[in-house]
Amino acid sequence: MFLLIMSLYLQSINSVKMKFRSIIFFSVGCFLISIFCLLSSCKKDTLITDSSAKLSFSTDTLRFDTAFTQIGTAVYSFRVHNTHNQPINISRAYLPGNNGKKTFFDMNIDGYTGNDLKNIEIPANDSIYVFVRVTIDPNLPLSASPYVINEDLVFETNGNTQKVVLEAWGQDANYIPSKSSNGKVAVLSGNGQEVVWGDSKPYVIYGILLLDNVKLTLPAGTRIHVHGGLAKNDSLGGRYNDGIIYVFPTAKLNVKGTKEKPVIFEGDRLEDDFKEESGQWGGIILGAGSTDNVFEYATIKNSIIGIRVDSAASMNIKNSKIYNIAGNGIQASHAQIYGENCLIYNCSSDALRIVYGGNYEFNYCTMVSYGQDAIALKFSNTICYDQFCNNFRTNPLVTRFNNCIFFGSKVDQIDISNKLQDSKPQEIDYQFNNCVFRIREILTQGNYQNFLSKTQNCIQGTSLDRLFVKPDNDDYHLDSLSIADGKAIPYPNINVDLENVNRDAVKPDVGCFERIK
Repeated sequence: MFLLIMSLYLQSINSVKMKFRSIIFFSVGCFLISIFCLLSSCKKDTLITDSSAKLSFSTDTLRFDTAFTQIGTAVYSFRVHNTHNQPINISRAYLPGNNGKKTFFDMNIDGYTGNDLKNIEIPANDSIYVFVRVTIDPNLPLSASPYVINEDLVFETNGNTQKVVLEAWGQDANYIPSKSSNGKVAVLSGNGQEVVWGDSKPYVIYGILLLDNVKLTLPAGTRIHVHGGLAKNDSLGGRYNDGIIYVFPTAKLNVKGTKEKPVIFEGDRLEDDFKEESGQWGGIILGAGSTDNVFEYATIKNSIIGIRVDSAASMNIKNSKIYNIAGNGIQASHAQIYGENCLIYNCSSDALRIVYGGNYEFNYCTMVSYGQDAIALKFSNTICYDQFCNNFRTNPLVTRFNNCIFFGSKVDQIDISNKLQDSKPQEIDYQFNNCVFRIREILTQGNYQNFLSKTQNCIQGTSLDRLFVKPDNDDYHLDSLSIADGKAIPYPNINVDLENVNRDAVKPDVGCFERIK
C-alpha cells in the first residue's frame, strides 16, 4: 500500500513538472512572439522622413464656383494622399492669409479645426480629408472683397513645402469666359457682328481672351478687370502674364469712354497693396492685320504692356491714360497709330516704343519717364533677330510729333535707331513740331548731330526747368511757370485737352493738359 501511494505521488510530481515546463515554454514562446510582433509593428509604423517623400492631392486648385450676391458661405473638400508604405507626418498645414490680412477661409483637417495646424499623421497608403469654408460679403468694398480671391493652403512635410490654391469670387460680375478659365484660352466670336458689353456690372476676364470675327464695343463706364496668372514667354520674346486681350485680324476693339465715364482696364486686385502695382496682367495686343481699333477716354493700368500694336495693325487712341506698366506703355511694330491728348507715364520700359517702321502721328501727348531706367520715346526702322542686331530687317518709318512733351529723369528722353540694309536709301522720316523734350547726348552721336534740324519751334529743356506741377506725385498738369505754357500751335478740330478744358485758340499749351489761367 505504501509503495502504491509513493508511486502515485511521484507520478503526480512528474506531471506537475511537465505542466510547469509546458507553461514556461508557452510563456517564453508568447513573450518571444510578442517581442517579434512589437518589433515588426514598430518597424511598420516608423514615419517616413525622406525629403523625397511628398504628399499628393486630389486637386491642385480648390475652386468655390459661386457668384456671391449676398453674404455667402460655402464648404468644399479635397483629399491629401500618402502613397508611401510608411506613415508620413505633416509638420504644419496653414493659411498664411492674404498679404498679412485676415484670410477669407477656414479649414478642418482630419477632424482638427484651425488655420494653423501641426503634426497631422497620415497612415501608410492612406488619405485624409481637408474641408475648407469660405465666407464672403460682396457688399464690402473691393479693397475688402475683391473680384477674384486667391490664397494658398500650405503643407510642410519633411522639409518640403506644397500648396493647394484656394480660389473664390467675392463680387458679382460678368466673368469672361467663365470662372474656371484661369490659364486657358477662350475665343469671343460674333460672326462678323458687333458685340456690346453694356452691363453695369464689371467684366472680369479670366484667362486669355481672343477676339475673332467680331467688333467688341465697350461703352462709356465699362470696367474691365483682367486676372493675371503665371508669367510665360511668347514667340516674340515678350514675357506676359496670364490675362491677355488679343485681337485677331478679323476683329476690332472699339472703346468709347467719356471724360465723366472712362473705360477702365486694370487688374482684379484692388486692395491698397495692389492698386498701383505694375505687371498684374498681360496687356492688350492688337494682332497683326487688325485695323480700325479705337480707344477714346480709356484708362489702361497695372499690366506688363499697355497696348502692343503688331505688324500692319492700326489704332486710333484719344484722350487716354496708360500708366503703372511693367514694360512699354505703347509698343508698336510696323503699325499705324494716331494719338491725341494722351498721357503715358510710370512705365518700367519706354513709354512709347516703335520698331520696324510704320506710320505714326501724335498730337498734344505727354510721355514721361521719371524714376525709371527707361525713356519717354524710342523709335527705329529696324527689327532685330539677335542680341547684337547683326541679323535684322528694316522697314520705312514716318513719324510726326506735334505739341508733345517727352521728359523724365534721364538726360536723353528720345532715342533713334536708323539702320541701312542692302544699300537702301534712308528709311526714316521724323519731325518734331512745337514740342518740349529733354535731350543731350543724342546730339553728339554721329547720325543725330543734326537732330535739331528735324525740329521746329521746339524747346530743349533741362532738369532745372519748371514744367509740371508735381511729377514726383504723378501730377503732370503744367506748372504756372512751365516752359510748355503757350508754346503749342493750334490744330484744327483739337479744341479741348484730356480733361475737356478748352484749348487757347491762339497760344495753346504743349502736352495733354491745358493750364487753366
